[in-house]
Amino acid sequence: TVLADGRAAGTVTATGPASALGRIADLVARTRPGPTPLQRRLTALGRLLGATAVVVSSLVFAFGVLAGQPVTRMAITAVSLVVAAVPESLPAVVTLALALGARRMARTRAIPRRLHAVETLGSVTVIASDKTGTLTANRMTVQRAVTADGARHTVTGTGYDPAGTVSGDIGEPLRALARAVLLCNDASLLPPDEGRAHWAAAGDPMEAALLAFAGCCGLDPDAERAAAPRVAEQPFDQAHRRMTTVHRTREGRYLVACKGAPETVLDPAIHADLLAAAADLAAGGLRVLAVTTATTADRPDPATPPPLHAAGLVGIGDPLRVTARDTAAAFERSGVHLLLITGDHPGTAAAIGRDLGILAPGDEVARGDLGPLTPETIEKTRVYARTRPEQKLDIVAALQRRGEVVAMTGDGVNDAPALRRADIGVAMGSGTEVARQAAELVLVDDNLGTVADAVGEGRRIYDNIRRFLRYALSGGLAELAVMLAGPLLGMPLALLPAQLLWINLLTHGVPGVALGAEPAEADVLRRPPRSPQESVLGAGLLRDVLTGAGLLAAVTLTAGVVAHRLGLPWQSVMFLVLGFAQLGVALAVRARPSPGTGRNHALPAAVAVCLLLQVAGVLAAPMHTLLGTEPLSPTVILACSAVAAVPGAVLRITRGRRPLRDGTSGPARQASMGVPWKEE
Repeated sequence: TVLADGRAAGTVTATGPASALGRIADLVARTRPGPTPLQRRLTALGRLLGATAVVVSSLVFAFGVLAGQPVTRMAITAVSLVVAAVPESLPAVVTLALALGARRMARTRAIPRRLHAVETLGSVTVIASDKTGTLTANRMTVQRAVTADGARHTVTGTGYDPAGTVSGDIGEPLRALARAVLLCNDASLLPPDEGRAHWAAAGDPMEAALLAFAGCCGLDPDAERAAAPRVAEQPFDQAHRRMTTVHRTREGRYLVACKGAPETVLDPAIHADLLAAAADLAAGGLRVLAVTTATTADRPDPATPPPLHAAGLVGIGDPLRVTARDTAAAFERSGVHLLLITGDHPGTAAAIGRDLGILAPGDEVARGDLGPLTPETIEKTRVYARTRPEQKLDIVAALQRRGEVVAMTGDGVNDAPALRRADIGVAMGSGTEVARQAAELVLVDDNLGTVADAVGEGRRIYDNIRRFLRYALSGGLAELAVMLAGPLLGMPLALLPAQLLWINLLTHGVPGVALGAEPAEADVLRRPPRSPQESVLGAGLLRDVLTGAGLLAAVTLTAGVVAHRLGLPWQSVMFLVLGFAQLGVALAVRARPSPGTGRNHALPAAVAVCLLLQVAGVLAAPMHTLLGTEPLSPTVILACSAVAAVPGAVLRITRGRRPLRDGTSGPARQASMGVPWKEE
C-alpha cells in the first residue's frame, strides 16, 4: 500500500517470505525459465555438425596421407575443412534476425525484453489469456440490476458517466441496492477537466462502474459516504470472493454492506430465485455481483458479520475489444489455441468464450477448484472460470507437461510466477512492474491482437534461420563430399586449404547474414506451429540440405573432371564453380513473400559483390599467390558460371512446385505427436 499523506496505525502480521509478496517473490525466484525451443534445437544441431565435421575431416586427412600428400598439408586441409563445413556465421544470422524482429515488434507496440523471446512466439501452440483489459475494452458499466423483490432494471449510459438512465421505477429497493454498492466501494469517479474529455475511474474499474450506477439512480457518492462513514472493513480476497464494510449511520446504528460472488454471498436455500437470476445474467456475458446488507445496534466484526439480507444483483458488462473476435480467429487459423482464464462466473466465462468463437456448444467450462489437471482435462478445456491467480501456475505447468509451448498473459503481482513459468510471459503495459519484470514481452497497448502479429514475426525469424541452414549446410556438406570424392576421381587434393577458407568466407559471410532479413512468406499465419519436439532439420529440411549438397558436389566434381581431361587448371575451375554454385543457392532459397511486403534487396547486392570477389580469386595476380589459383580465360569463366547455375535453378524449380505450406507440422496437441505425460 502506498500512503500519500496523513497518519495511520497498522499491525504487521507477516514479514519476508511469510508475507503475500514474499511468497510470490519466492515462487518467481524458484520458477526459472528454461532454454527456448530455438536454443534447444541449435544446441542439438551444433553437437551433430561438430561431430560430423570432425569425422569426415579425419577421413579426408587419412585418404590424403595414403595418397602421398604431405602430412602437414593434409593436417591444415583437415582443419580448414572443419572450419568450412561448420556454419560459423549462424550466431550472427540468429542475432541479426532476432534484432530485426525485435525492432519490428516494437513498431507494433510489443516490446521484447529478451531477444530469444522474439522467436519463441513463433513456436507457441497455446496462448492463455485473461479477459479484462486484454480481450475486453476494460470499460466496465452496470447494464442490469435485480432488486431483492425480483424487479429487473436495465441501465444505459456511456462509460463512467453517472448521468445514465435506469428503466422502471427507481424506488427504495433499487436505491438501497445502489447505496450498498456505493458504500462497499473503494473507487472514485473523476469528472471531465482540461486533461480529460470524459469521466474516468480512480481505482478498480468494476467499483467505478458501481459508482456510476449509483449516480444513475440519483445518489451522490460524496453525500452518501459522509452520511455513513466507514468504521471497519473486511477487504476482498480470492479465498472468500467478497468484500464487507461497516458504516455508522446518523441514527447511531451500524450498516453492514457486502458484495461478492453470488455463490459465496447468497444462501442457496433462501435465495434460489436470485441465484437463478444471477445465472441468467452470467449467461448473457455479464459479471454478476450479489449484494447483501444488515443494520445492527452494536458495531459488528466485518470478518464475522451478522445475518445479512439480500439487497439484489448487479450485472456488469465489459464489452469485447473491437478486434477480439478477429484476433481469436487469427490464432485459430495459425493453429494456436487460445485459452480464456478468468475469475468470472462460469456462465459469464462461457458467454465470452462463445462470443470469441473458442467455445463450441457442449464444450465444458472448468472451474478454478477443478482439482488435479489431467491430460483429458487439458485436452478438452478452452475456458477456465473462477480461477485464482495462483492457479494459473498449475494450468501453465500442466500444459507444458503435455508438450505445449505456452504464452501466458497477465498484469498483476499474483500473475508473476505464471508469467515466469510460461515459455513466454506477456505482460500488459498498464500492469504492475512486477508482472512486466517477470515477462519476456510487454504489450504497450494491452491488445492481444498485437501478439498475433508477433507470432507471425517469430515464425518469419525461424523460417529465415532454417533458410540459412539450408543454404549453409548444403555448401558445407558439398565441400566435405568434394574433398572425400576427389581422391577417388584422381584428384588427391580437390581444393587447397586457402581456397576452402576463401569460399567459406564469401558464402557464409555477408550473403548468409543477409538471408536473416528475408520477409515473411504469404502463409506464415495460415500454417500450424511446429512441434516443440521437432528438430531444426525436421519437416524436410534435412532432405533439402542433402539434395542441395548433392547437386553442388556433383557439378563441382564434374567440372573438375572435365577440366582435368581438357588440360585446364582443374583445381581453379572447381574453386570457381563451387563458389558460384553456393551463391546461386542463396538466391534459390529466398522467401516467397506475399504481395506488397517488399523484397530483401540486401541479399542480391551481397551475392553480386561476392561473385566479383570470387572471380577476382582467379584473375588478380595477388590472389594467385594467396589462394594458389591459376588464371582462367573469360570463356572458361563463362562456362563455369553456366555450370554453377544448375543447382540453384533445379532447387528453385522444384521448390516452386511445392505448396507454401510445405514442411509444416501440426500443433503440439495433436495425438500424432506422441508426447508423453510427465508428472513433476
